Amino acid sequence: MDVLLQTRGLLSLPISPRNRVTLSHPSLTLKHRLFSPNPKVPPLSTNGFPKLSVSGRKERSLFLCMAEAAAAFGEPESEKPKILGVEVATLKKILPLGLMFFCILFNYTILRDTKDVLVVTARGSSAEIIPFLKTWVNLPMAIGFMLLYTKLANVLSKQALFYSVILPFIAFFGAFGFVLYPLSNYIHPEALADKLLNILGPRFLGPLAIMRIWSFCLFYVMAELWGSVVISVLFWGFANQITTVEEAKRFYPLFGLGANVALVFSGRTVKYFSNLRQHLGPGVDGWAISLKAMMSIVVGMGFAICFLYWWVNNYVPLPIRSKKKKEKPKMGTMESIKFLVSSKYIRDLATLVVAYGISINLVEVTWKSKLKAQFPSPNEYSSFMGDFSTATGIATFTMMLLSQVIFDKYGWGVAAKITPTVLLLTGVGFFSLILFGGPIAPVIAKFGMTPLLAAVYVGAMQNIFSKSAKYSLFDPCKEMAYIPLDEDTKVKGKAAIDVVCNPLGKSGGALIQQFMILTFGSLANSTPYLGGVLLVIVLAWLSAARSLDTQFTALRQEEELEKEMERAAAVKIPVVAKGEDGNGSLSSVPLLNPTTGDSSSSPSEASTPRNI
Repeated sequence: MDVLLQTRGLLSLPISPRNRVTLSHPSLTLKHRLFSPNPKVPPLSTNGFPKLSVSGRKERSLFLCMAEAAAAFGEPESEKPKILGVEVATLKKILPLGLMFFCILFNYTILRDTKDVLVVTARGSSAEIIPFLKTWVNLPMAIGFMLLYTKLANVLSKQALFYSVILPFIAFFGAFGFVLYPLSNYIHPEALADKLLNILGPRFLGPLAIMRIWSFCLFYVMAELWGSVVISVLFWGFANQITTVEEAKRFYPLFGLGANVALVFSGRTVKYFSNLRQHLGPGVDGWAISLKAMMSIVVGMGFAICFLYWWVNNYVPLPIRSKKKKEKPKMGTMESIKFLVSSKYIRDLATLVVAYGISINLVEVTWKSKLKAQFPSPNEYSSFMGDFSTATGIATFTMMLLSQVIFDKYGWGVAAKITPTVLLLTGVGFFSLILFGGPIAPVIAKFGMTPLLAAVYVGAMQNIFSKSAKYSLFDPCKEMAYIPLDEDTKVKGKAAIDVVCNPLGKSGGALIQQFMILTFGSLANSTPYLGGVLLVIVLAWLSAARSLDTQFTALRQEEELEKEMERAAAVKIPVVAKGEDGNGSLSSVPLLNPTTGDSSSSPSEASTPRNI
């Protein structure tokens, strides 16, 4: 007899059914329990709650969870407390993460603006140092960090790994402001660099400048790594660990709202301390005082990040992931690299990151060379960068408000393609002004600007629009793509992509520029070719985004299916039989031998099924 359920009062069966019920087993699926010739359904007591006594060949006691019984009777679950339509449990995750992102981006803005001021305006250096610095210093240190991080990830817990990475950053920036910079005149080999420059010639200005101002270059690299390591690996890795995809789609774009408020405030902070020199007496190094104040803020924000991370780990529960994720064995460094390279998903993610780095670098170095020509002193340069960061924060804040609409209405794929499109269009505008600035100089003069100042402003607008699209759309898209992956791929994939591929993209752009300069004689002469390279890179970027969209959608569907199957396998269905009076009641029924079944029944005795 096939047992089929009916909703009448509670749950009912045909009159005088043959008693047939078995112990539920976790390995049985919902489909098996419903449609098996000998369905195994747990009986309930008359009140539907914990204890169940049954009579027959063997009397047993069975305990059912009250929540399961309530669910069986169709009782609604109690509504979880909400604030402004958001569950309190979700807010306990989202608010601390937003504050962490605020502090991290606040620090990054100060560090990013300061690193450019240090290496571009230093004596014996210029913007031409940046391609060499990114290629020959930043990239090797990023690769070294990735190898170290991969090894530490195998031996340390997640919390120990977080603190082991972020605390050295905090210590270095504090030491730079109060120790290394004040001693820079004593520890920098100025005389040796001048002597080598006279021997080797001006073409070696960039490499020699790295040696000349080595402590500034070290600060530059650590500031770059703060963006790659603390933002991409530590923060986003932690956010992906404690949020679901549904929460990510809703709140990841909103993280940027708080973060880009940080850009506005940190931009004002940089401008305020950069203007301190105006209020100081003669002979006082205003930049040294500004640097000490800003590094003190960076250290304070760093400790705030550590506190928020500690609080979330101790007071916020982790989401339930699919239990069918493959647990990968611990891999060595070379095995990890081979594994990551063999994954098409990871390769497409890497393409996105490398393409962004190359594209933005092709424009940024040219713009910074114009910027130094317009603002030669450190304080003027830093003050302009403060205004630039504030404008970037406002633009990104606006884009963040639109990004949630884009994700909800058009999905991940469209959102991932907006950033390369914006970067291509604004880059073409900047290069066009560089190429045709001479003929339109009279028109520019009518607005009270020189061609140089116009190039500075247009380049700034290009950077603002590109970075706002990156922060509001590109970064959330990239981080969402990690969520469906298993833990091992997620941790090591992020380390490889965010720590190595990010500087690899910037170094790739720097190598392209170095090649163009050596081939065509100057950066200005190579501008048309750089525009062509930008077009090719963006097309490859769009192709990878399209491929990743397909794979991401498939992984999400697979994960949702696994969760549904796990929930279905955990369902326990109570059986209610009709009494002689026709009313549904929970009657005592004997348990069958789970191995032999009930041999007394026959197909002819099966009752007529009723509709559910």
